[in-house]
Amino acid sequence: MADDYYQILGVSRTASADEIKKAFRKLAREHHPDVNQGSKAKAAEEKFKKLNSAFEVLSDPKKRKLYDEFGEDAEKIGFDEKKAEAYRAYRAAQSAGGGGGGGIPYGAEGVDLGDLFNDIFGRSGGGGGGGVNMGDIFGRRTRPSGAERGDDLTTRVQVTLAEAVTGTERAITLRRPGRCPKCQGRGDTGQTVTCPTCHGSGRARRAPGLFGGSGFCPTCHGSGRAPEPCPECDGSGVQEETTRLTVKIPAGVHTGSKVRLAGQGAAGEHGAPPGDLYIEVDVAEHPLVKREGDDLSMDLPVTVSEAVLGAEVRVPTFQGEVTVKVPAGSQSGRRMRLKGRGVPSLKGGPPGDMYLTVQVKVPEDADAETRAAAETLSRAYRGDVRRELTL
Repeated sequence: MADDYYQILGVSRTASADEIKKAFRKLAREHHPDVNQGSKAKAAEEKFKKLNSAFEVLSDPKKRKLYDEFGEDAEKIGFDEKKAEAYRAYRAAQSAGGGGGGGIPYGAEGVDLGDLFNDIFGRSGGGGGGGVNMGDIFGRRTRPSGAERGDDLTTRVQVTLAEAVTGTERAITLRRPGRCPKCQGRGDTGQTVTCPTCHGSGRARRAPGLFGGSGFCPTCHGSGRAPEPCPECDGSGVQEETTRLTVKIPAGVHTGSKVRLAGQGAAGEHGAPPGDLYIEVDVAEHPLVKREGDDLSMDLPVTVSEAVLGAEVRVPTFQGEVTVKVPAGSQSGRRMRLKGRGVPSLKGGPPGDMYLTVQVKVPEDADAETRAAAETLSRAYRGDVRRELTL
């Protein structure tokens, strides 16, 4: 049994459109693949897909009406109103206790639904009579039974720390199973040939049993004709292709973050929907800036005079230069915080901070004047600076 879409979104069957939208947005934020990592990632991904499927149906008034009437069968008929009318007729006949071939009551356990629908809509082995093809009822002209959504694909990109902080774009070239350009993914030429299963008879042998014997062919549904397979893709609707995509990398990503491109994965066979493409991000290390979560840290070199007297110095950040006040008497190791100058939060919270660690730098080449100044400076120390250095 398929999951109930109302239960997936946690709303009642009488929920308004606004209530459905509000519930979807809340759950989508909670279960989005980009905010769930590690052991929770796979479960969140599956939940996110179910939420999207549920919202796609319940947010569309026409689809929701048919879903309320037929449940999961509404999807099987592609939310097609004409097919829904045919299905209503079938259900009415079933409720009235109508019979199928051989006196088997509608809905009897073990009855093949393909045969049942062909009986109901007057489809004989040779076709005709204006009946409804079972393949049309369940969408088999465009998507055979069992055709599954295409596979999800994964690739990796590397970004700099600066790009991770500010966001960026990447152009990627991808080799993937794509939709066959000749048949547009259908898997057939649009023409029909003699059915290879029943050889044109429209009937096929079924397994022995209570309702065994000859029944309508499961491939052509009794018509004796089947779609001619596309010669380019051998009937799968899929061919390898090389494509170039531009990927937006959001600000705040870290190594292991995944960016999802919906519908950019492998094409599904026989016209089934494509999978998704996941871009795994690798953030390269920066030679000067270290990252801890959403916070950044960097050494700030200052001169002896700046440390002693205090100064205002210019400091680069990934969002642009800022002026920082170094307090008088600052020692190496002193930390100063630049609020909000860290990494933006992927979850929508406040950004991290940037921490500067003061590093007092002495002149590398000391001339006589510099040495004299240093001697004068040494007399300003009160006691032994290493007096607390014990092991």
